Amino acid sequence: MAEVTMTVNGKSVTKSVKGNTLMTEFLRDELRLTGTHVGCDTSQCGACNIHVNGNLVKACTMFAGEADGAEISTIEGQANADGSLNVIQQAFQDHHGLQCGFCTPGMVMAAASLLKENPKPTEAEVRDYLEGNICRCTGYHNIVKAILAASGQDVSGIAAE
Repeated sequence: MAEVTMTVNGKSVTKSVKGNTLMTEFLRDELRLTGTHVGCDTSQCGACNIHVNGNLVKACTMFAGEADGAEISTIEGQANADGSLNVIQQAFQDHHGLQCGFCTPGMVMAAASLLKENPKPTEAEVRDYLEGNICRCTGYHNIVKAILAASGQDVSGIAAE
């Protein structure tokens, strides 16, 4: 067991963890932050996306011990300070960018990283950036539309699929 200290969604956390504890397990089981979903455990689906020191990371590929001293942000930390949905979350709701919702936390975290890197992406750039995220319900169209809307772009001319 090793003691790790990190900041998760703005709050300092210190816990003892086994060396083989994945970040997904740490967040879900130790911190009860269940928005970080476990979909594949093989780094293919993106449902477990989190931000580590501002970088998009698939939490199933990282040991909790590796996050010692890090700033971690999860889907639970994305809402506005008053608890309302942030612009990306609201766009997903407004543009029907979710269906079953399983992939949504990972998609929102990926979208936040994309818009940080590229505030006005093209549709092709959004689709390319989401390559590491799997959605089995929506066909991606409305997810892409939501991300473009969150970037402040007019999506009224984008036909629904």
